[in-house]
Amino acid sequence: MNLPNKLTASRFGLTALFLWAIMSHSPLNDTLALIIFCVAGLTDMFDGRIARQRRLITNFGILMDPLADKILTCSAFIVLVERHMISPPPIVFTLAHHAFRPKVEAWMVVIIVWRELAITGLRLLAASKNVVLAAEGYGKHKTISQIVALIAMLTMGAYDEWWPWLAGLFKPWAPAFALAALWLTVILTATSGVLYLWRNRRLYLDDM
Repeated sequence: MNLPNKLTASRFGLTALFLWAIMSHSPLNDTLALIIFCVAGLTDMFDGRIARQRRLITNFGILMDPLADKILTCSAFIVLVERHMISPPPIVFTLAHHAFRPKVEAWMVVIIVWRELAITGLRLLAASKNVVLAAEGYGKHKTISQIVALIAMLTMGAYDEWWPWLAGLFKPWAPAFALAALWLTVILTATSGVLYLWRNRRLYLDDM
């Protein structure tokens, strides 16, 4: 197994560690979960870059890299739904008597998981026809936006565990940034999924 594929495979293990950390009750569990998630995000950034630079692109990497991304991000979003139900994030602003918080709602996760399952199903259909569908540019932008939004929200959960001076650097702006990043990732996720299904529609329309 080459280095890019090892980095891809490691993301599955890092996802399990992340879930263990965020669901544990140790004094620094949120900080540990944030660190593990950041490391997992770095593996996503480097595996594709190394594969392209060293010409180590394989079918395993083409198929498993997006799958590892989906498992990592979907797991994090699902866990945050429960977290935010128990401890709602701070209100960023109020509009028409509605409080806007950087809170992961269940309907947001439905959109995200729907998109990921639909694209995975399309890739499996393509594989059955000996066609390999690689990740496209807007799909990568979607993944980056998801990771940024998740890091922002995990930071909000973690900075209360930090020294006061360090937490003070993030508290004034982190909630607003997390809210904007969350809405951006929902929009990009839905848009990229629709575009991907449309551009590859021949794969499933021919079987209907």
